[in-house]
Amino acid sequence: MTGGPEPLSSAAREVLERELADLRTEREAVAVTLRDGGGDETGDRADQADELQRADELDRLDGRVREIEGRLQEGSVAGPPSTGTVGVGSSVTVRFADGSEASLHVGELADALDADLVTADSPLGRALLGHGAGDTVAYDAPDGRTTAVVVSVG
Repeated sequence: MTGGPEPLSSAAREVLERELADLRTEREAVAVTLRDGGGDETGDRADQADELQRADELDRLDGRVREIEGRLQEGSVAGPPSTGTVGVGSSVTVRFADGSEASLHVGELADALDADLVTADSPLGRALLGHGAGDTVAYDAPDGRTTAVVVSVG
């Protein structure tokens, strides 16, 4: 996102920790099915295909677990968001091309309950990252390319 360790909001941490717990439970369920048949001779090709599919699922789950653990670790060492430039975790006030202003939070996980949240991977979020007060950013909006001015970062 901005190149260094990114802060992690408490809401995002909670979501990731819940997902991690769910993944670990799912992983154990898949691992048990592989262990239970571990000593038996594999039967027909359908049995072999099923076992390969479960092994692939285990690999996928392990990869996502590592990804979340890494993100949680990064978030714990990142420190608070910068107040000089926009980063993940920042609060920012922007003035849009039509003159309206909005105070937004830049996060990495979408939250339907937070109408002021802009994800860092959205067009506006990507445009804001790394910019400070007074900077004008351009981004793709549903009606076409537009601009916004960073009024303040805090």
